[in-house]
Amino acid sequence: MNPKLIVMLTLNDQTVENAIEIFETCKDLPVEMWGFKNIGISVDKMKMLINALKTANKKSVLEVVTYTEESSLEAAKFALEYGFDYLIGTKIYPSVLRLIHDSDIKYFPFIGEVYSNPSILAGNENKIVQDALNSANLDIEGINLLAYRYIDGDPVALANAVVRNCYKKVIVAGSINNKMRLQEIKEINPWAFTIGGALFNSSFVTQGSFRDNLEKVLELMNSIY
Repeated sequence: MNPKLIVMLTLNDQTVENAIEIFETCKDLPVEMWGFKNIGISVDKMKMLINALKTANKKSVLEVVTYTEESSLEAAKFALEYGFDYLIGTKIYPSVLRLIHDSDIKYFPFIGEVYSNPSILAGNENKIVQDALNSANLDIEGINLLAYRYIDGDPVALANAVVRNCYKKVIVAGSINNKMRLQEIKEINPWAFTIGGALFNSSFVTQGSFRDNLEKVLELMNSIY
């Protein structure tokens, strides 16, 4: 199976103010999974955005990049109330695990030492791989790995080690912003990966629109995958 693309309507780990308008201009493209962060726009706008995703029959992803138990629980409650398909991010808290138990939402928490905004991944590679192994014992769908935000070692080596040793699905999130990294993702072969800021920063089509850059990513995926 080739890695799946999750398009994030986010820049610098925050949902962009015009996320709904951006989505409406791109919803015809062959992308099934769309997501946004739990910060950057008001709750009312988040509700409007999730409704837009549902109306277009897209799979919805909420990524939580706040790290306290209180904020993680609040975001998880929001994800459940509004029927998100996926909840990714948050640190692993038993209270969040209890909340989503027996729900239909698919949960992918962070592993490793994750902090700051935009998010950073730190820590010993062996410890992060052990976190991936330990995830087998948790009632979760998979894990969210900030491989290209890793500051204490080789991102590709880390991602390969995690994917090889994890019995759950792996999402590689953040900073996939050029063709070489798309090729690396193919070789790492996680279940899915996210792209957001690179589409707003015209990383694939210089001075191109969000749609131009997303179309280029899809073109590259078709040629690589």
